[in-house]
Amino acid sequence: MHQFMPKFTAAIIVAIVIYLANSTAFLNSPSDTAYVSPQGSVEITSSDERPIRSLRDFNNALVNIAEATSPAVVTVFSSRTVTIRQGTPFDLFDEFFGRPRQPQTQEREQRGQGSGVLVSEDGYILTNHHVIAEADTVRIRTHNNVELGATVVGSDPRTDVAVLKIDAENMPFLKFGDSDEMRVGEWVMAIGSPLSENLAHTVTQGIISAKGRSNINLVELEDFIQTDAAINPGNSGGPLINLDGEIIGINTAIASRSGGFQGIGFAIPINMAKGVMESLIETGRVVRGYLGVRFQGIDRTMAQALGLDQATGVIISEVEDDSPAQQAGILEGDIILEVDNQKVNSEIQFRSLISSKLPGRTLQLKVLRNENIQTKTVTLSENQEDLLAAEAPSSILEKFGFAVESMTPEKARQFSLREALQGALVSEVLENSNAYNRGLREGDLITSVNRVRVQSVSEFNTIIGDMNSGDVILLQIIRQNQRFFVSFTI
Repeated sequence: MHQFMPKFTAAIIVAIVIYLANSTAFLNSPSDTAYVSPQGSVEITSSDERPIRSLRDFNNALVNIAEATSPAVVTVFSSRTVTIRQGTPFDLFDEFFGRPRQPQTQEREQRGQGSGVLVSEDGYILTNHHVIAEADTVRIRTHNNVELGATVVGSDPRTDVAVLKIDAENMPFLKFGDSDEMRVGEWVMAIGSPLSENLAHTVTQGIISAKGRSNINLVELEDFIQTDAAINPGNSGGPLINLDGEIIGINTAIASRSGGFQGIGFAIPINMAKGVMESLIETGRVVRGYLGVRFQGIDRTMAQALGLDQATGVIISEVEDDSPAQQAGILEGDIILEVDNQKVNSEIQFRSLISSKLPGRTLQLKVLRNENIQTKTVTLSENQEDLLAAEAPSSILEKFGFAVESMTPEKARQFSLREALQGALVSEVLENSNAYNRGLREGDLITSVNRVRVQSVSEFNTIIGDMNSGDVILLQIIRQNQRFFVSFTI
């Protein structure tokens, strides 16, 4: 007994020293030292190889999937510092007498939380754009409570997909399923951190309620999987998993009148998210397919005027010169009913179907022309609007004092703008800039530059490309659906 106690105490002391040394090494580890996970890759038995003879077997199968996939799900923390301008009772007095005001400002930290899923052994993570949007710093917490700094590889607000990277090795990760092959009624699981970090790795289950959901007005390119697996705020960015333990969707949003779970959740199909991820990793931007047409949806009245039995498909209102559509023989007035045997239900869905395909992809379009059904083969090119936006000079913020981004339904709701409006949305304004001093603010929608109409970020970049320091710029903007002009010297 007397000999055992000193040895036991010494062993405890040694263990504590080793633990503290390892903890200190982790907290202060240099950036070039990757975290090595003890977990390793995730191995899951395919549902085809898992015999189900009883309810107990089915229960155990679900438990095994949850246990195997949870280690690849992470909690995502974002933070940013915002400057809040504070007025004083003397502001109006000073403004009346023309005295310069010295606005008081205060910095505050805004924090956000969501979920993410590891998709590679070396630390690539898929999540939602809105989880990390405008963040100054992003960190993740793993299944075994290790916190690591994350780099934003890129994000795409048009699909609400973002890619993160942590400096790590041997991480558990999930394989991609095929969201196109999933059927309504299939069992799925959602894993994430709903409501708070204390509820991390919450597992819920349900079925696929519907596919191809659009007109939800969440993002510009919508083709959602609908599920009744419980999803709540904080689940955003987490995986929707099939019975093979594969990712078939990235949980994004809920439809709710109360703000909580009501059985209607939406996930980005993994085939779409995977394409965005690969493009961001390989090129630093999203490369989308381009058809070269303007089109509109068909409602019941238009369907009746066109002699259609159903309000389905989209009608082509314009075909651009030298576009893939023109080369394939698409004409104005054509009605596109299907894309690669997938029925077209709305203009939003059609836009998503085309934009989710890579340039060079060949599609079969089912076209109705003069009451005759035709099949047109078209090879997509690259979306020039995305190309121009990507090639815009990175010094716009420094040169002009403000930056712009694409208008989305989410941004329209955030800044109280009508969703049908088009233009370049002001995403940031430097407070020491002429633009700010003359009244330009974040959330303003620019609709014209020097009296030239602007309908997109690429058009805005084209117009301002030749402007230099000392030039005067006149912007027509919309703020909370009120139109006015702002002018300033660059």
